[in-house]
Amino acid sequence: MNKTRNFTFLALLTAFAVLLSVFENIIPLPIAAPGAKLGLPNMIILSSLVIFGFKKSLTINIVRTFLVLIIIGNPISFIYSFFGAVFSLITMYIVHRYFSNYFSLIGVSIFGAIAHNTAQVATASIILENMNIFSYLPVMYLISLFTGFFVGFSSNFIIEQLNKVLYKVDWR
Repeated sequence: MNKTRNFTFLALLTAFAVLLSVFENIIPLPIAAPGAKLGLPNMIILSSLVIFGFKKSLTINIVRTFLVLIIIGNPISFIYSFFGAVFSLITMYIVHRYFSNYFSLIGVSIFGAIAHNTAQVATASIILENMNIFSYLPVMYLISLFTGFFVGFSSNFIIEQLNKVLYKVDWR
């Protein structure tokens, strides 16, 4: 893929991830778990990790979190999102790269969801100077199983479709 097409495609993926982030912020989940979200942008991040690799996915993820900060304007939410997104991506990269013989993309996604929640709760614990917030992790881990499954399942479909498009127009 030449540089212009590469940049354009990554910009489109970033824009889509931002759109999903904003959409996710306006739809509440029907569960009583503050901060719980579906992880819709992670469908784009996981798909880009598989297709384009770690560096480009990290770029998309970081740019997405900064753009969502600008759009939504919540700096505390940005801090949680940033650390969760980066730790989640690193975890998904490690699991996908070194343990893909044992875990499907759904498993990779579940690990990413668990890592995201761990980073967010750890960040909240540091900001609030309260270790008791870690007692919230079991609830978040349970939710991670469902959201991680959804994101991984959806990512399989997205990757299949992106590969068709990328090979069809020779963007790889």
